Amino acid sequence: MGLRQRIATWVLAHRRAGLVLFVAITAFFAAGLPRVDLRTVFSDLLPGDDPFVQTFKDHPSFGNPLTVMLMLERVDGDIYNADTLAKTWKLTRDIDLAPGVDHDQILSITTEKARYSEATPLGIDMRPLMGDAPPQTDAELARFRRHVDMAPNVRTFLISNDDRATLILATFIEQRVDYGEVFAYVERLAEQARDEHHRVYVAGQPMLIGWVYRYERQMVAIALVTVGLLIGALLLYMRSWVGVLTPIITSATAAIWAFGLVGWLGVSIEPLLMVVPLLLTARSFSHSVQFTERFYEILADVGDRRRAAELTMTVMAAPSLLGIVTDVLGIVVVCAAPIPAMVRHALFCGMWAVWLIPTGVVLISLLLASLPAPQRMRTTSNSPVTVGLLRRIARLSQGRAALLTTVVVVIASGVVVQQAAQIKIGNPVEGSNLFWPDSAFNQAVRAINAQFPGVNTLEIVLEAKDPKAPFWTSQRVDTVMTMQRLQRLMENSADPPRATLSFADYLTETNRLFNGGDPRWMPLDARERAISAASIGAMMGSSAKNFGHVVDPTLQHATVSLWYRDNRQDTVDAALAAAQRAVAEVGADHAEFRVRLGSGTIALQEAVNRVIERYEWIVIGVLNLLIFALCSLAYRSFVAGLLLLVPVNLANEALIAAMHWLGVGLDVNSMIVAAIGVGVGIDYGIYLLSRIAEEVQARSGRWNEAIEAALVTTGRAILFTATVMTIGILPWYLMSDLKFVADMGLLLIAIMGINLVLALVVLPLLVAWVKPSFALRQNRIVGEHWLH
Repeated sequence: MGLRQRIATWVLAHRRAGLVLFVAITAFFAAGLPRVDLRTVFSDLLPGDDPFVQTFKDHPSFGNPLTVMLMLERVDGDIYNADTLAKTWKLTRDIDLAPGVDHDQILSITTEKARYSEATPLGIDMRPLMGDAPPQTDAELARFRRHVDMAPNVRTFLISNDDRATLILATFIEQRVDYGEVFAYVERLAEQARDEHHRVYVAGQPMLIGWVYRYERQMVAIALVTVGLLIGALLLYMRSWVGVLTPIITSATAAIWAFGLVGWLGVSIEPLLMVVPLLLTARSFSHSVQFTERFYEILADVGDRRRAAELTMTVMAAPSLLGIVTDVLGIVVVCAAPIPAMVRHALFCGMWAVWLIPTGVVLISLLLASLPAPQRMRTTSNSPVTVGLLRRIARLSQGRAALLTTVVVVIASGVVVQQAAQIKIGNPVEGSNLFWPDSAFNQAVRAINAQFPGVNTLEIVLEAKDPKAPFWTSQRVDTVMTMQRLQRLMENSADPPRATLSFADYLTETNRLFNGGDPRWMPLDARERAISAASIGAMMGSSAKNFGHVVDPTLQHATVSLWYRDNRQDTVDAALAAAQRAVAEVGADHAEFRVRLGSGTIALQEAVNRVIERYEWIVIGVLNLLIFALCSLAYRSFVAGLLLLVPVNLANEALIAAMHWLGVGLDVNSMIVAAIGVGVGIDYGIYLLSRIAEEVQARSGRWNEAIEAALVTTGRAILFTATVMTIGILPWYLMSDLKFVADMGLLLIAIMGINLVLALVVLPLLVAWVKPSFALRQNRIVGEHWLH
């Protein structure tokens, strides 16, 4: 008696104790479910080892992505009326009461930071645009408008060119922000401000995350529809409640263990990636259906359910374990990417896959041995139509048909590889590809981009080498001149930013006013005394916090801010290339400071994209090595490892090509789905290759008969799993208001279809051509026939 059979015999001999143990463990993990934390941590979405991210963390106030941009637009006139300015005043003060807001980072035409400067006989008069109340009378409105005309930066960044819109900015503190709470609060303010005269648009990273939170309930509802469809399909297929209960119980148990574990560990889960558990549910169903199908076959021969369960566990433990381990590897290798949110989600999903070993091998055996034997052991897939289809597929790898099939597969593979090479890394649209083009968020981004420099910035930081230096770095000649040179270089680049801003812009305006308002005095005198005088003049009667968007409160560090029209990857690439050339020209290292590139949404998006670009092939390469090693060991043959790697890599290329056709960019979210999806095909391949090996031994080396028999038996379960999961996933595409979820649903359907074709057509074709000798040997870990 072999080791596997001894283990199976012992487990089934203690099935009552085993079931009690599973119930106890499940109860323990279920107690952790209330602790599950579905939450986005923005900094955890960024790679910690990237220099752009390190610059952002060192200077979080420069170009902070956690900024809400609220645009108030007058429909039937300009903003210079009492009603619109009163709304702006109220919105500014109401958003200052938002939970988690940084009170020092609120900016609008009604705040003290929006200032005008005027030369008077008594000196330079610098005051806020508004006083202690919004203007009401015609005279007050006219005076406010005159103040705006004396504030060039306000005209650029806070009031649109046509005077019909104004912008309110509010930055949030990550450690204090609850995105769902902020979203609800800001949306309520926007709704209250809307009327027949005004439109309100809201954008920014907190709102993007808030929209994802808003759709959580919808995702739960779609998941329930999916579960209902899966149960219905199982009932139609299995034709017995035992065949339906076993996959449901095993899948539900693994899910409870996975969620319960992260609940007890206090690990947060990224809400957007909750589509991934659907794929893991598919894996659980696939293993359970394969197991139950084989149980039916053996039960029909031996007639005793305990003995049938024991033999099924003996035969199926090795291929099931190998398939699940490859699933785990496909998930865990994602941990190589230095993005904490990806690592946490990979560990969560990896543990879910690990739990499929006890539930999908041991628990299912206990259930099949304990539940009443089904009266009818023929599934829907035994129908003549299904069997006939599988027999015809088997003939594609026989005789002349095999040559034609090979030609078609080679040509199709070439097309797929060529299309996969066209995939774009990063964001392919204006706004966010997480949402549909007509979504409220993307409409807001387009509206703000149309009226203002944009919602996307790139920050070039000038960082003091000695933070304790006695003189203000931002006042020094080299610092200010470097700011201006960077701005000129970027403004004259091939793809210039829409606007630039630095502390030097405030100094030039002050210099002009010091000299009677003559524009010819705007250029700064490159002497220490002149720069210091302009700095003192700019700061006169003002707090350093009013300049917090361009210098830090100590005036040691400064930034050059660049605004871009969108965050499409082509725009990001062009902006960073121009910025790198500009930094190289002015020099990154100076006597008192260094120039660091960079921060802002443009740089942080590129930081994430570089991780995807860098680790995509590392993940695939490591996965290939691990799968090759495991499969070669399991089958005691390198040929087996190579045979199984062919469909794995074709599946990966086809998946990337499908993403390109669907217009889905390769980013953090889609990468983890794609990496886990690759594991689907290897499962199909392991089960089918093991069955072919069994059948070829039973038929004394008659390969064509063995391949046909394997397809008619194991191929049935593969066909069922792929078909049923496609039906279950369809609601994610049809019902979701989140484009990302819909895209991932469509992508998962593509994964099922791709791996179905590769398992039923390409793998049998490879086996038919190679006729591997390992299949005829008895010393394989995987594929031992249950009658032996």
